[in-house]
Amino acid sequence: MRIDRLGDLGTAAEVLRAVAAGARLRGLAPPAALAGEWFGAGAVIAPTLSVRAVEPTAVFPVPPGHRGDAVGGGWIGYLSYPDATADGAPPRIPEAAGGWTDNVLRLDRDGCWWHESLSAAPIAGWVADALSSPAPPLTYDIDWKKPDFARHQDGVLACLAAIEAGEVYQACVCTQFTGTLRGSSLEFFADAVTRTTPARAAYLAGDWGAVASLSPELFLRRTGDDVASSPIKGTLPLHRSPDELRASVKDVAENIMIVDLVRNDLGRAADTGTVTVAELLTVRAAPGVWHLVSTVAAKVRPEIPNGALLAATFPPASVTGTPKTRARQLLSQWEPRLRGVYCGTLGMASPIAGTELNVAIRTVEFDAAGGAVLGVGGGITADSDAMAEWQECLDKAAPVLYASRARSTAS
Repeated sequence: MRIDRLGDLGTAAEVLRAVAAGARLRGLAPPAALAGEWFGAGAVIAPTLSVRAVEPTAVFPVPPGHRGDAVGGGWIGYLSYPDATADGAPPRIPEAAGGWTDNVLRLDRDGCWWHESLSAAPIAGWVADALSSPAPPLTYDIDWKKPDFARHQDGVLACLAAIEAGEVYQACVCTQFTGTLRGSSLEFFADAVTRTTPARAAYLAGDWGAVASLSPELFLRRTGDDVASSPIKGTLPLHRSPDELRASVKDVAENIMIVDLVRNDLGRAADTGTVTVAELLTVRAAPGVWHLVSTVAAKVRPEIPNGALLAATFPPASVTGTPKTRARQLLSQWEPRLRGVYCGTLGMASPIAGTELNVAIRTVEFDAAGGAVLGVGGGITADSDAMAEWQECLDKAAPVLYASRARSTAS
């Protein structure tokens, strides 16, 4: 392990642009990035990452580390939401993909950048050169189409009927914006992260396309034998008072039901008696909205692989419903298109720092031809109003849609 102090190199977006330009110049694979609140850092960037399709059972194949002051490197990737839909369409991009890096650039909380290498290698010459030559922003634009209002409303009403019939207590009904990207997906991500500062943003790309996640939600944090999950349920536009969210019977019930589901999921892998609710119903700001956030913690033995932990907990509770199995079955009938990476997870498994994964919401999936998909949704409970649920989808999508047109001309 080698750690070198680099100093103040600028923001995460500026460093990402610089190493991306350097990688392009040399014909290398593009960088991958985590930005926001990852591993106690403001950003973790792999200067170049060869991202390849893998089997869904082979993601994040790294034993959990526990060091809190470094990341070093590891496996960065994604896992898509697993359930098929009625149309039987194939995945737009690989169901799972990722790659290994033995070095990263890490931005600490004091604004200092560090080069960290698992192999004790010094910073590559091309990376040092790229960091000394700031890259100008590229151009991008995404032309979005409106989602299917009628189909979403049908899904919400079907969910309400299923709740009344006692089949489920809650389910997360989703819809999609589809569009076409012109320009750079990496620039879209860099610009959107700067504008919206999401807590769990992630970007990676390959010949198959790219994924740009602006998520505020932690799915799993694993450090040694400590595991935590922080489900988000309950949403209100940011211009409204957060006190309204705390007082909302519907939103509070929605969150507590999912907390119980997360407790059950973690309990399938955790040591008996170790599952606790460390935080309940905290109001936090996210891009464009307030959210209710809770945290469930547990002890999981280090010898249990990440694959077993994911088998117990994936897909994330907050994007499925209760009971989980029946909710997933019904959602496959109500939603006409594959969710894809949306409602799956992106993140990193480091042998030094452990594993951190987001819930892939506020996430744009780009295919190799420039097709873009943005999923949005919300939890439906017995007292949900179909039009209010539609507005919640629009509120969640708004910051991403705004960022999509933020730099359509060169600056």
